[in-house]
Amino acid sequence: MRILFLFAGLLTMTATLPAADITYVKTRRIDHVDSHHGTDVPDPYRWLEDDVRKSKSVANWVEAQNKITFGYLEALPQRETIRKRIEELWNYEKFGTPFKRGGRYYFYKNNGLQNQSVLHSLDTLDSDPKILIDPNTWSKDGTVALSGTSFSDDGRFVAYGVAEAGSDWRTWRVMEVSSRRKLDDELKWVKFSSISWTKDNRGFFYSRFDEPRKGAEFQDLNLNQKVYYHRVGTPQTDDVLVYKRPDHPDWGFGAEVTEDGRYLVITVWKGTDDKYRVLYKDLAEPYGMPIDLVSTFDNEYTFVGNDGPVFFFKTDRDTPRRSLVAVDIRKPDPKDHQVLIDQRDETLTGVGLVGNLFVAHYLKDARTQIRIHSMNGDFVREAEFPGIGTASGFGGRQTETETFYSFASFATPPSIYRYDMVTGQSTLWKQAQVKFTPDDFVVKQVFYESKDGTRVPMFIAHHKDTKLDGKRPTLLYGYGGFNISLTPRFSISRLQWMEMGGVFAMPNLRGGGEYGETWHRAGTKLNKQNVFDDFIAAAEYLISENYTTSDKLAVMGGSNGGLLVGAVMTQRPELFGACLPAVGVMDMLRFHKFTAGRYWVDDYGSAENPKEFRALLAYSPYHNLKPGTKYPATLVTTADTDDRVVPGHSFKFAAQLQHCHKGQSPVLIRIETRAGHGAGKPTAKIIEEVADKWAFLIHNLKMTPRKVK
Repeated sequence: MRILFLFAGLLTMTATLPAADITYVKTRRIDHVDSHHGTDVPDPYRWLEDDVRKSKSVANWVEAQNKITFGYLEALPQRETIRKRIEELWNYEKFGTPFKRGGRYYFYKNNGLQNQSVLHSLDTLDSDPKILIDPNTWSKDGTVALSGTSFSDDGRFVAYGVAEAGSDWRTWRVMEVSSRRKLDDELKWVKFSSISWTKDNRGFFYSRFDEPRKGAEFQDLNLNQKVYYHRVGTPQTDDVLVYKRPDHPDWGFGAEVTEDGRYLVITVWKGTDDKYRVLYKDLAEPYGMPIDLVSTFDNEYTFVGNDGPVFFFKTDRDTPRRSLVAVDIRKPDPKDHQVLIDQRDETLTGVGLVGNLFVAHYLKDARTQIRIHSMNGDFVREAEFPGIGTASGFGGRQTETETFYSFASFATPPSIYRYDMVTGQSTLWKQAQVKFTPDDFVVKQVFYESKDGTRVPMFIAHHKDTKLDGKRPTLLYGYGGFNISLTPRFSISRLQWMEMGGVFAMPNLRGGGEYGETWHRAGTKLNKQNVFDDFIAAAEYLISENYTTSDKLAVMGGSNGGLLVGAVMTQRPELFGACLPAVGVMDMLRFHKFTAGRYWVDDYGSAENPKEFRALLAYSPYHNLKPGTKYPATLVTTADTDDRVVPGHSFKFAAQLQHCHKGQSPVLIRIETRAGHGAGKPTAKIIEEVADKWAFLIHNLKMTPRKVK
């Protein structure tokens, strides 16, 4: 059956059941050319950058694309079976790691298929939980999410963030905990900000932007963030401006009150790099001005805690794999910084201060390692875990003697433990009960060589009954950027892929943080091609080691990982059978002109720089699609309210891909409504999207799923 649509000459389309003769949207092309440093670069789909909520032409295009895509996906024979199974797997109680405030414990819980997790309170760890905040009551479709909490020191109040339709914008409100009474406080235009209460429990510090131009809330650059103090019970218009830098509109600020309540620590950032300036303000001096403590952006200085005037920081100064230093604010010169925990072979990724002990988080070949140190830096003990996996948590206060952590792996559902800081004993608190058998799955780590000889680690996981005959449908997932490390984590969608007989592989590409700042830098700016080479080498390894073949190999990634997929499929289209780029950065010449895009210049560089322009143009997915090329089956995914990576990236890429593609495989775009970059997406939408992706792969990789016993 064919359906014809016509939108004022904008486009025509027909939709068919899954077949080789899909007729795509005929997207209008325009004669727009930009000149960069003497090079003319066509941009025929510039009009697709317009906000879909404001532009009728773009909205019509989205509707037309979705009609084709969802018509195709809904007709796939395996889709409903996949959806039912993932819903079954997803339907288990999910617990967050508890934390303690004002004598009470708090934790997040999802009964199974709730769209949003619910915040509960406990008087004791074995008492009956009580609901404190249930965001599922805020909207019928689950698209309004709880996006953060901050409790006053005495536990009387909780400030909580509300995010709508996946946007990065947050509205913060205040509740009285004991009565569950919502106060009139409402703080708007907050983004990329924490909330930090003063010791007197009367108010808190936060950062916000000026109100954006009407109609440009989801497109305009975010500039001129400022630090404010809010007194509970007063309107936002009365908030006190604490710090601003109009001479540096690109700077952002994090404000944190030290646990003793004496100081306000202001961390200044200007991009995604962990390179910070630091100021402090003595809160005992009401008219005192913030004082510079770290006055350059040369190194990372992440605040950990303090002992009076001695501040503790995680830093990469002279230690690319990071160390912990003590800085006396009375003697701030770097030559007087005292190293408490020196650099190790493993990468230091985080430090907490709990029970007067430092909890140091390390990555050892992308696996978690936790080492406990005294406040003078002496090693005390290492926490023990039940295998290859990821431990997260270990938060708490300096005065507490207990903390909590979660441990999970690819085939190990999360288990929540209480950890005694005095004895080092772990006690199981909650364990996820998922309808599968963990022992049925195999997880291993291998190392392979990239194009330039660099040794790269990769995790490979599959069901034990999967026959590795060189023809296994394989899903290769990657990221490779922004100092972010990929570690073994539990995922229902990946579990289902392996359960169906697929192999899952995840390499730790350069650009990530697995081996410290040197590894990160090796995948940025002029070195970004290293990331793509690492990913391509991972694909070639899986083929040469007899896991799969090109026509059975799929690649997947989101955000920076979406860029990764877009880049490798344009560079080596013959290497892959299917591609799933999600919410990707696809136009590398214009990303810095929208919302948070300017922050990414730290990793990508900028088209404003001649050398960086040439490097960006060489791999920019949108600009490197070539007419007449046979591209792999591709399902691009994005969302209409993504104000992190604006959907125009994916719109333009999909339009150009459909224009250039000459193969028989489908190249489609799936555009979610009332959703953003990913955070806060309701469970129902997640399940539908995963079902669509797996059905797409099964059909296009010609995969016969193994039957679940």
